[in-house]
Amino acid sequence: MEDFMKLGAIEAGGTKFVCGIADENGNILERVSFPTETPEITLQKVYDFFKNKGVEAIGVGSFGPIDPNPNSETYGYITKTPKKYWSDFNLIGELQRNLNIPMAFDTDVNGAALGEATWGAAKGLKNCLYLTIGTGIGGGALVSGKLVHGMLHPEMGHIFVRRHESDSYIGKCPFHKDCFEGLASGPAIEERWGVKAYELPVNHEAWKLEAYYIAQALVNYILTISPEKIILGGGVMKQSQLFPLIRKNVKEMLNNYVQTKEILENIDEYIVYPGLGDNAGLLGCIALALN
Repeated sequence: MEDFMKLGAIEAGGTKFVCGIADENGNILERVSFPTETPEITLQKVYDFFKNKGVEAIGVGSFGPIDPNPNSETYGYITKTPKKYWSDFNLIGELQRNLNIPMAFDTDVNGAALGEATWGAAKGLKNCLYLTIGTGIGGGALVSGKLVHGMLHPEMGHIFVRRHESDSYIGKCPFHKDCFEGLASGPAIEERWGVKAYELPVNHEAWKLEAYYIAQALVNYILTISPEKIILGGGVMKQSQLFPLIRKNVKEMLNNYVQTKEILENIDEYIVYPGLGDNAGLLGCIALALN
């Protein structure tokens, strides 16, 4: 008999699903990933992974929009998503029917924020922001030790930012065109410049533009939820040259209005890459299951 708790994680991304098992200290024991196809194909792989594994609870962090309200008729659903086959899909209902294990459900980014606060870059803090910038842009927030929910859940990728005077790109978001995600996601970079983000040289003007939009968004979040730490993950943030540009822009845009050490003296430790690296999402789901 094992003397530790076995917890399951399902990081349900729009591009890939990552499933894992870890103990209550966040030590990953097993993990697997596979492309996000139709719900039938994808979930069968999830069921196969967890079969006879003896996990006590599963945390599910999903791409959105989702309904995380346990009192709602559509709790556990992925709601109106542009992701083919997944719109209005009862994700938790299907998982429960087949696995019959207690489950926690939230956005993938809320999960990652909780994971970073439990074991990562925001460990020990009660307020943090996790933002992922990749195929899309999403944000999760921990405020006073609790994940932010309300009418729905944060949709931080779709705030409106001021367009750079040199930028004539129309925007990639199917709903808003030039919202934050529409101007700064990976697909927006690719469409604007004609090559994938990772193919652009580190000194390309694309990165100055990208940092301008990310910094604007961060200033908005700093002024509204006042996080004690900002963690930037996702594929685009693997471009480490972005961090100094973003920090510089944030300071300039705030223009000494926020008088804290985090901004004025220690901004290099304030706006950071995930402490859990590529495991932020997966361990976020483990943290959800643990809670």
